[in-house]
Amino acid sequence: MSTPSHAVSPLAIPFPVMPAIAGVTVRVARARYKEWDRCDLTFAEFTPGTTVAGVTTQSKCPSPEVEWCRDALVLGQARALIVNAGNSNAFTGHRGRAAVEALAARAAMRLGCQPSDVFVASTGVIGVPLPVDKAEAGLDAAFVAPVADWRDAAATIGTTDTFEKGATATAIVDGRTITIAAIIKGSGMIAPDMATMLGFIFTDAAVSAPFLQSALSAANRRTFSCITVDSDTSTSDTVLAFATGAAGNMALVDDDSAGADAFRAALDDVCRQLALLVVRDGEGASKQIAITVEGAESDASAHRIALSIANSPLVKTAIAGEDANWGRVVMAVGKAGEPADRDRLSIRFGATQVAERGLAVEGYDEAPVAEHLKGQEVDIGVDLGIGEGRATVWTCDLTHGYISINADYRS
Repeated sequence: MSTPSHAVSPLAIPFPVMPAIAGVTVRVARARYKEWDRCDLTFAEFTPGTTVAGVTTQSKCPSPEVEWCRDALVLGQARALIVNAGNSNAFTGHRGRAAVEALAARAAMRLGCQPSDVFVASTGVIGVPLPVDKAEAGLDAAFVAPVADWRDAAATIGTTDTFEKGATATAIVDGRTITIAAIIKGSGMIAPDMATMLGFIFTDAAVSAPFLQSALSAANRRTFSCITVDSDTSTSDTVLAFATGAAGNMALVDDDSAGADAFRAALDDVCRQLALLVVRDGEGASKQIAITVEGAESDASAHRIALSIANSPLVKTAIAGEDANWGRVVMAVGKAGEPADRDRLSIRFGATQVAERGLAVEGYDEAPVAEHLKGQEVDIGVDLGIGEGRATVWTCDLTHGYISINADYRS
């Protein structure tokens, strides 16, 4: 199955080999939300007893799907997931809510569970109600479709994505090997106001819903909330984690449970892989950029400064043009509104210090800087010299490709 409608990102990474997760069955179908020749509805069924956790957008204009998931997450259990691509169903009033309720009820009837056990997510154009007839027909088709592999599922949830994104990890928990597999979609409208994009994580570990929520929220803070493509936050962003318990380990209930640290580490690993894949598929991106700020007043302050740099169009276009214009980094630090001292500020590109204690490094060699900026992965470091705060944020450059993709998004 092929998702990309645009040229594949030069930063694309091949889809990994990902194992099946016991207790999870995934199918895809064509609801035909748009005039395209591809599947656009994903359906995942979970065995009874599956627990769930999630993080959702901080947008004040969330979609009905986000509100539905928030309510369902309180109960902590799941039997199914439905993902629609091509229509976000956001800003659609009571018609949008009714569509979500109809889908959840239809799946619940087929599975013999409560509608609140069915999670729904949608992505695509804002302001168009999800067509219930197409959604229900797509869901019915998914119920009888062949079991899909992870790559097909990743392709089906995409919109402007240019390549399929997946990640996997294992850990030893209570003497048993547990597996995590995850897929994600995201390319534009990406900013860290929580979890930016649609991401779905599946594990065969036995994990209580409260502990799964704790682990996912912590992983989110270190990964999905540390990436930005364009500073814009979607109305639909959702990341959900499902744990079937099929691995047979003693359920993880808190940090004293056997293997809790290993599970947290594996979940962090998967979330970081997914987050960086989204950056690498940033609309029009040609370079992945890591921005590390240290010496700040606090970690939170360092995070905000790093985001100021990462979201600066001037910084991002300079990197696109392979221009080590560190003055633009100074500008972005200064506008962040965080404590900073001009005369203590130091900046590096790659391993080369270009500015130190408020001044350009006299006679620094530009050759290694120019060579570093020609690569696909760019590293910018900032030291404020006023404290112990530290943070890293990942972003991409800003090219004409971003304009081209978004100027004709609805056509």
